[in-house]
Amino acid sequence: MKVSEDEWKVLQRHLGYTDKEMEQFKKDPRNVDVLSKTNALLSKTFIAEVVEAHGCDSQHKVGDKFYIGGHGNLITKLCPKKVCLFALMPLATLIYTANELIYAGVDPNEMRFKRVGCSDVGLQCGGWGHIVMELRAEERKKE
Repeated sequence: MKVSEDEWKVLQRHLGYTDKEMEQFKKDPRNVDVLSKTNALLSKTFIAEVVEAHGCDSQHKVGDKFYIGGHGNLITKLCPKKVCLFALMPLATLIYTANELIYAGVDPNEMRFKRVGCSDVGLQCGGWGHIVMELRAEERKKE
């Protein structure tokens, strides 16, 4: 798929690139490929749902959901009031993997290993608590 000049200009403004930086960006064929697949990525919302929780200092519980846009931005208005940074860090690897699957034309819900745990190891291992989250992708709802 070809990227139009208008799309390049929108991206340049969005990223704040100079003309020279934009030319450098456009020379990388991976950037062209990714940009051509942006609509597929932006049509998704990733949802990380807490499936196990015990002793969480942030009070995350089973059923809590963290919503992440296609480009990896937390959609804060849809998330719990408090979101633990130590829960978000391992989610980054799943979001990265989901993005790569979309770029490859594969449904991210086909990911084999879609669960991660927060970095707190839990009381039995010398920590305080622990949560486990499972990632899924849904088509973005039109607002």
